[in-house]
Amino acid sequence: MKLLPAVYRIRDDAQGGSLAGLMDILAGQAQVVDGDIAQLYENWFIETCQEWVVPYIGDLLGVKGLHSIGDAFSQRARVANTLLYRQRKGTAAMLEQLARDTTLWPAKVLEFFRDLETTQFVNHRRLGNLRTPDLRNVDTLELLDSPFDSIAHTADVRHIYDNRGRYNIPNIGVFLWRLQSYFVPRSRARAAAAVDDGRYFFNPLRANTPLFNRPQTETDVVALAVEIDVPGMLRRRPLYEELEARRQTLAGGGVPSGTYFGETPVVRVWLNGAEVLPEEIAICDLSDPNPAIPDGWPRPPAQKSYGGVPRNIKIGVDPSLGRLALPQGVAPTPVEVGYACGFSGDVGAGPYDRSNLLNAWMAQGGRTVSWQMGVTKNAALIAGAPNPGQLTTTLADAIVKWKTFANATPNAFGLITILDSDTYVEDLTGANSVDVPATCALAIVAADWPVLKDASNVPYQRTGDFVPTGLRPALLGSISVRGLAGAAKGELTIDGLIVNGNITVLTGDLGTLRLGHMSLVPSGSFQVNSSVVPATQNTELAILIQRSICGPVTLPDSVPALTVIDSIVASALTGTPDKAAITAKGSDVNIQTSTVLGTTDARTLEAGNSILLGVVTAVRRQTGCVRFSYVPDSSQTGRRYRCQPDLALAAETDQTLYPGIRLRLQPVLTSVTFGDPGYAQLALNCATEIRSGAEDGAEMGVFDYLKQPQRETNLRSSLDEYLRFGLEAGIFFVN
Repeated sequence: MKLLPAVYRIRDDAQGGSLAGLMDILAGQAQVVDGDIAQLYENWFIETCQEWVVPYIGDLLGVKGLHSIGDAFSQRARVANTLLYRQRKGTAAMLEQLARDTTLWPAKVLEFFRDLETTQFVNHRRLGNLRTPDLRNVDTLELLDSPFDSIAHTADVRHIYDNRGRYNIPNIGVFLWRLQSYFVPRSRARAAAAVDDGRYFFNPLRANTPLFNRPQTETDVVALAVEIDVPGMLRRRPLYEELEARRQTLAGGGVPSGTYFGETPVVRVWLNGAEVLPEEIAICDLSDPNPAIPDGWPRPPAQKSYGGVPRNIKIGVDPSLGRLALPQGVAPTPVEVGYACGFSGDVGAGPYDRSNLLNAWMAQGGRTVSWQMGVTKNAALIAGAPNPGQLTTTLADAIVKWKTFANATPNAFGLITILDSDTYVEDLTGANSVDVPATCALAIVAADWPVLKDASNVPYQRTGDFVPTGLRPALLGSISVRGLAGAAKGELTIDGLIVNGNITVLTGDLGTLRLGHMSLVPSGSFQVNSSVVPATQNTELAILIQRSICGPVTLPDSVPALTVIDSIVASALTGTPDKAAITAKGSDVNIQTSTVLGTTDARTLEAGNSILLGVVTAVRRQTGCVRFSYVPDSSQTGRRYRCQPDLALAAETDQTLYPGIRLRLQPVLTSVTFGDPGYAQLALNCATEIRSGAEDGAEMGVFDYLKQPQRETNLRSSLDEYLRFGLEAGIFFVN
């Protein structure tokens, strides 16, 4: 518009600006065209192209075995490194990188001929290839039959492709880690006893939890992966030897170097707010000498001598059990820890990025946050906040302030952000119950509240800002929720918390309850029942459980709808299949890509790509459909489509084989114990019909979104192109 002669602009202003409006429309469309042209240029390069262009660039390079595995798993690295693969074709380092880029799993390639027991030629000796292992080398013995095994083996002539044989001249093993490592930067350790006596668990639920390594980034493309590069469970021996060598070096006046305790230590400990140095940590075996006497944990020594130089020990750590202990006689003190735990994927409470789901929920209804309160036990964080009055130390206090605001503000949208990974021992019940008035909405979220600075460099916190990553707080208590009566029902969202207790919807009129990325302890090893139990009324209540781990769900007939997506719902007794997991005889239940460890009762049932381990009973079977799922064949549901074991039974005419088919197709899980790294993960010996029985060929159940069968298939098809002639590869999953 500015390029037009002034006379036209003046006349247009006098006539209402029609020409200016037209030019704005034309300018907007020109910007769209200009942006499209710029993107077309970016699409020429694999580093900057849009995701849909990646297969086309791969086709130009003749990349084989490039199959889509969903939006969450990009094949960009696989295409970008194709020329690099071809330059180093057949080498172990290249195959390792190919496995990582193709599957996005950490990988280790092992040439089995190197560990094959042989009679050596004296002019070509391999000093590390000993026929008899050194039985005094505990570290080497612990790695026997692992991806880092260096002990010589006798020949195995079976084929490796079907994972039966290993140690032979042409065999290459590709080891993959399915479990992921999640680092919790700083959380409160839980005292092992009701009265703090100096013994602690890393896990806030007082449970043994194996600690995981924090994988280091490999900087050398020709180097093979070592233990520090993969997300495996930490072993006591290498950590012990590193810290012992560190103390010995310091005693001699040297400068120590670290692998596990270098720039990114795998374990960090704070005592009363002060960080403990690595050389002040002792790696110990804190197992109970007698399981019947849990008070029998050994304690680390308060001091150790190295060449006559004493070194103080402040705390003992057992990475295999996830336990800590102060030296005998040292007074108990607040203990905080930074550590990594393992799990199959982004389900349940965790320090991973939860912004996609949470932002979508927060944007529903076009609301904007009108009130926000932060919760933290960090006194320094409160003191340094731009407005300390917007931060409090307890969830109960935040709920009380929310009630005051919501009762006086129609259409209020409140946000309570929990700003740390601490443990909150309190019940949000009774006078502290969560009330949501009609027309109002509240979200309780584990998230940071960033501090910004204005033009004058004055810090401030903006209402509605939150960063839902890096935190995993725990609430040791129950939550009661009440929706206050009104024409427009209230909404409550809870995201990112571990809850060791019950969530109860009280008598009232709540409209929506969303539970996202939650871990509601299903009891079992922790002896605590957790459930979602709405009482009567709430006739318009819709419950959504997404990307969560949940205990038994019990709904009265008045609640119309329950939706479970990408979640685990377990009965109270460690996921026992014959105990109730979902009891909702008056509700329309929709279960998608989830695993239910127990029985399911519903009015109507829609289910897809799920594993329903217990018997399923739908009251109304003329409606609803169960698709691509495992359902016990004694269940009563609506129409089923390509479900197991129905599909396999229908293909077999000999009914005497039916019991064997049912037994073979029973889903096998790595663990049904809440808190285990392999909880609800399909075991490697699970039937192929279950592991690849979903609609798109992925596995049934909660980890359908990981697309593990497709990732494995992509790797197998890629290996054929890059293996040297005469070699054969096998794929082994470490966990």
